[in-house]
Parts: sequence; C-alpha cells; structure tokens
Amino acid sequence: MSDQGAAQDRDRWARLRFSIVGPLLAAPPEAGELHGALLALSSKSWCHPVTGLPVSFGASTIERWYYAARAAADPVAALKTRVRADCGQPRGLTPALIAALAAQYQAHPSWSAQLHYDNLRAALAGAAPWPSYSTLRRHMKAQGWFKPSRVRRQPTPGMLAADERLLRREVRSFELDHVNALWHLDFHYGSRKVLTRHGTWMTPMALAVLDDRSRLACHVQWYPDETAESLVHGFSQALQRRGLPRSLMTDHGAAMMAEEFGAGLHQLGIVHQTTLPYSPYQNAKQESFWGRVEARLVAMLEGVGELEPRTAQYCHQRLGRARVSTQRAFRDRLQPARALSRRPRCRVRMPGQ
Repeated sequence: MSDQGAAQDRDRWARLRFSIVGPLLAAPPEAGELHGALLALSSKSWCHPVTGLPVSFGASTIERWYYAARAAADPVAALKTRVRADCGQPRGLTPALIAALAAQYQAHPSWSAQLHYDNLRAALAGAAPWPSYSTLRRHMKAQGWFKPSRVRRQPTPGMLAADERLLRREVRSFELDHVNALWHLDFHYGSRKVLTRHGTWMTPMALAVLDDRSRLACHVQWYPDETAESLVHGFSQALQRRGLPRSLMTDHGAAMMAEEFGAGLHQLGIVHQTTLPYSPYQNAKQESFWGRVEARLVAMLEGVGELEPRTAQYCHQRLGRARVSTQRAFRDRLQPARALSRRPRCRVRMPGQ
C-alpha cells in the first residue's frame, strides 16, 4: 500500500470512530449511564471504512475512543490510527544481514531469491532472529536486486505453429494413479561449459528419468552428447534401480526416436509416448525439474573449476520432490525387472571421464 493510500485509510477510520463517539461528546450521559450507552453502541453494526462490510466494536474499544477524543483538542486527529515507529524500516533484517545479502548478490546476481535465502541461512547459521523468506524477497525487490533474464533465440516457424496451437486448444494437467505407470525422460543442455581432459571446451548434457506419480528422480547423469548410446546407458541405470515402467514419455529427439531404442522398449513391453513438436508444456514435470537443476545446482557451481561426480549425485538425491514415505511406497509396489540383473549403483560419469 502506498503512503497516500495509508493516510486516506487513517482518515476514514478517524471519521468512523468520531461518528460513533460523537453523540456521546455532544450530549454526555448522566452519571452511571455511560456503561449502558457504550453497550448500546457495541450492539450496532457499522460500515467498514475500507472494505464496506458490516463491522461491530466492543464496548471497551468504544470507551477507549471516547476518553481519547474527550481529552484531545482535536478529537478527529486523536482517533486516527497510529503509525508504527519502525514504519518503512526492515524489522526482520539486521544491518549485518543486509550487508551479507548485498555482498552475496554482487557476487552471484544470477541466483534466485530462494537460493540467496538458503545460502545466507547456511552462512549465518548462528544469526538470530532469522527473517522469513518473504521478508528477504521483499527487501531484494525494494532494492532492485532481480535475477537477470536470459536472452531467447529467434522463434522458428515450428515454434510459432506450436504457440498458435496452444492458444486454440485447451491444456489440462494430468497425473497417473500409481508409481511406475509413466516415466518422463529428457536431455538438457547445461548452462555452463566444462573443460575435458583433452583440453577442449564442451557443453555437457544431463539426462533425467522421472516418475510421474512420485516425482522421484529414477536416474540423473551427465553425458558429453545426446546419442542413442548415452540414452540407452542412462535408461538402463534407471531400470536397474526402479524396475520396469508401463510407459515412457519423451520428445522427438534423435536419440529417443532411434530404432534400437524403440526396439528395446518394445521387447521390454514399455509403451513409448511422444509429445507434440515444440510443446515442452506436455512434459512440464521434466521441464520443472530442469528449472530446479539450473536454479539451485548449476547456480551453486559458479567459480568451481572442476566438477566431481558427487555433484551430479547431489542433484539426483536432493532436487527430487519425493519424500521418504513416497520412496518407501515406491519400493513396496515395484515389480522385479524382467530379464534385468540387479547390479550395484554405478558412479555418475562426468564429461571427459
């Protein structure tokens, strides 16, 4: 609310309160009759000065207004709502916290507000009292500390056709009733390049396999390319860990549409479903996962010279939305994978290893 709007609201409240106690000031009741007059006023309904809805007040509240107006030279001004002494000041943010937040934003302007909040809380674990996330986000917004937007590429004819189809047709969300009924699979280009052992720069590809019902990340791994070999390797790891799904949803990537991958799904009895071209919203659960990977995992790697395999394992273990109870239900309902041997979990392979 702006300062002008707040002042107008205080004036409206003052006029309402004066209209309630004004008759008592104009014609003071006799001795012993004040309590009865206050009870009569408290039983009435009044129009709220801001919302316009009916509102009533207690006898003690009206009594306080009556004595405040009678003792003041300007009764209307005395009945105005008081302004807090710390109005306009961040009550939950100490100067040390504000300085630490400013330094952190200067060092990492691409971080989201949630990531700033989590890192600041980890760095200042002993600070008390600790503000809420909304308080910190409100302060960042007031200071103009926004996350810079990314530059989008020029739309292609296929993108324009997909946008037109999205506007003409209704889009509904869906979620299957059981775990392992549908898996989502997709590759994602990393937002930062890595240096291989051969001395060349490359953009790694992240492969993620998610369960539709539990949102459990069945397998997440970085690869140097998006090929059928990488896809089969990563998907096999997910099968060995979580069993066989009923169906699989992917986009129209070259690796997903490869003949050998489709033949393998047919042999395992997995139905392969594809999204429409240039329609990532149909695989929105997967896209939402990539957003968390970029906003929370990759953003934390600023200034890191070498990526270790455990970094991607952290992505697999921490960024999923599945809870312990969901994972337990997942394990209880899983059927043994047909024609697949149980093998120990392999280490995550990073580009160049």
